[in-house]
Amino acid sequence: MPKPLAALAHDGLFWRRIAAWGAQQGPEWWVKHSPAFFGLAGAVFVPSARRKVVSNLRRIRGDASPLREVVETGRTFTNYAGCLAEVLSNGSKNGRLPEAELIGRERVLEAAAHNKGLVVVTIHTGGWETVGPFFSRIGLKVMMVMEPERDARARELQDEARRKSGLLVAHVGMDPLDSLPLLRHLQSGGVVALQVDRVPPGIRTAPVRLLGAPGEIPLGPLRLAQVSGAPLVPIFCSRLGYRRYQLEALPPIFLPRRASGDELTAAAQKVADAVTAFLRVHPTQWFHFGEER
Repeated sequence: MPKPLAALAHDGLFWRRIAAWGAQQGPEWWVKHSPAFFGLAGAVFVPSARRKVVSNLRRIRGDASPLREVVETGRTFTNYAGCLAEVLSNGSKNGRLPEAELIGRERVLEAAAHNKGLVVVTIHTGGWETVGPFFSRIGLKVMMVMEPERDARARELQDEARRKSGLLVAHVGMDPLDSLPLLRHLQSGGVVALQVDRVPPGIRTAPVRLLGAPGEIPLGPLRLAQVSGAPLVPIFCSRLGYRRYQLEALPPIFLPRRASGDELTAAAQKVADAVTAFLRVHPTQWFHFGEER
């Protein structure tokens, strides 16, 4: 049972319910235009998240002028708020399919032709909750793997909106059995998408160069691809505007079932290079607001 004050936290149930009510019951112009206000309000009134965004931006592109830093910080928060409003509107009078373009579609279809499913690696950016129907149209069912949130009721509210967009949602923690539904989904030819830009305590990692500095990414997605035989495909999503998204698929990475430590490290570095390249071009799409736990 979450503590009463937890529901009032910026990522708690109270604010998530308020956002859902506005996205579902308000007029569509509210869904389109109000996120700019609420995103900027979040930047002002949640200083811990604002400091994290500023730190992320500096990691991506180095120091910048105060004006540029303010503009890019605000843009990050408003991008996030826009994505949140759009996904929470799913299943309501305001819900509708987004426009989505997949760059590298032929890479995805070629990898899927191996009939072992796909392990997609991505990061916390806009649009994943809204593009489930897009993948369904090319014959792929996506299961998004998420770390459990602090407030389970707030998580369930957003998970329900994700499911309405056509996504399956799985939450994994430290239990080794958590991976069994993922393997079954891959064996059925599905897509398992995992985010690699956060590393919770206790998770095994691979050392990499990330954004020009020493870093690490979780080993789980690589191990999943290794065990299942599924190609590993980096795909990143960015929000271009109201209900407009662009996905970029990079060449698939194939891991042998008996991959050595060096082969796993090399694959991890390819993923890290892909993350770095995407963020250099789209710095205000990275929704990494908190510290790893």
